[in-house]
Amino acid sequence: MADVRPLHGLRYAHEKIEDLAQVVTPPFDVISKEAQERYYQRNPYNIVRLELGKAEPNDNELNNVYTRAAATLAEWRVQGVIQQEEKPCYYLYQQLFQQGGKTYTRTSLLARVRLEPWEKRVILPHEHTRKKDKDDRLSLYRACVANFSPIMSLYEDPQGRMRRLLSEYALQPQVLFVDEEKVEHRFQPIYDEEQIALIRDFFAERQLYIADGHHRYETGLNYRNELVASRGRELSPEDAANFTMMALIDIDDPGLVVMPTHRLLFNLPSEGLSALTPEQLGSFFEVEPLHTDEALQARLDEAGQAQPSFILKTKEHTLLLRLHDQGRAAMQNSGHSAAWERLDVAIAQRLIFEALLGLTPEDMAAGKYVRYNHELQASLDELQNGSIQALLLLNSTPLRQVCDVAQADDRMPQKSTYIYPKLITGLVINPLW
Repeated sequence: MADVRPLHGLRYAHEKIEDLAQVVTPPFDVISKEAQERYYQRNPYNIVRLELGKAEPNDNELNNVYTRAAATLAEWRVQGVIQQEEKPCYYLYQQLFQQGGKTYTRTSLLARVRLEPWEKRVILPHEHTRKKDKDDRLSLYRACVANFSPIMSLYEDPQGRMRRLLSEYALQPQVLFVDEEKVEHRFQPIYDEEQIALIRDFFAERQLYIADGHHRYETGLNYRNELVASRGRELSPEDAANFTMMALIDIDDPGLVVMPTHRLLFNLPSEGLSALTPEQLGSFFEVEPLHTDEALQARLDEAGQAQPSFILKTKEHTLLLRLHDQGRAAMQNSGHSAAWERLDVAIAQRLIFEALLGLTPEDMAAGKYVRYNHELQASLDELQNGSIQALLLLNSTPLRQVCDVAQADDRMPQKSTYIYPKLITGLVINPLW
């Protein structure tokens, strides 16, 4: 099964960078233009210069975002700003945060993991990827010969073996800082050779599920395959290009928080809106009118305990929708697995967006009529100010369902999960040499 190795990582030197909060960022795919500029201004050694550099008007084949990232990485290493660990190690990485008035601690293990093709079913995906994003990351791989942000993956540990082992390292972290989102990060290397052997043996018996970072994983595969093709022979099994950096998290970790991703509808033609009536929705759902906006998420959570449920809100009405037997029958023969057909996001896509509104998956992927928001109040505000025509509120997708879909060799609909908070980028870099 999974080959999980210690990481001979590159890290910011404490004597050069005392406050890591000044140089870390979220992953590249959630950094807006405004945030990118903020990180550039925050510190000249911010990891954004490597992970998501600025394009310039006169960029060419020899001077561009990727070549500048490579030159910057080399310069920082010469300056001693970034230094390599003396020997490979694992890293305990914890994030302490608040959500919904509760405090959580999420624990992960940073390591390098052997890349395996999907068909080997050692590492399982749950979503499709886009070529554009993979091309961008592959260009960065080629230039820098490193990957900068870890892939979030899940594993099963019903006996709590890894939880107990890692708890010993959580007491006195080597690194501790709070980021701009008020998330506390704790980081502790694990050098003990006996513990390293135990960790490696533990994962040798397990499959891994990618939770976030499918594009980065496929980029690792593509980069390795490019090297094989260019050399005309297979790489040595120990070649660093055979591995990628992951943050490995117990699927039962109490700090795994999945936020719901609500669907915001706009630009619908009048005949589309006319399909969102209690009569039409009754083809698939029990429909209950709600007369107040108080505790909408709590009402939805409660209903979702019994069956897949949604709240549809327009300017005219607020409706609680519960899937009934006719709706369940309509989900069958979808061409997908039974695990896919049980997903709230799949039910919303197939029954509401496709069957009632006549939208296609391509329409939704293109953002023509549907966009997404994790925040309830912000979504309600958009409906109130007329930015959208309708709002479909969802419950969050349980991660066990994500694993079921992956085990069925299926793929989730777009925007199915949002695990909060994102892993930070800049704690450690994985060199591929």
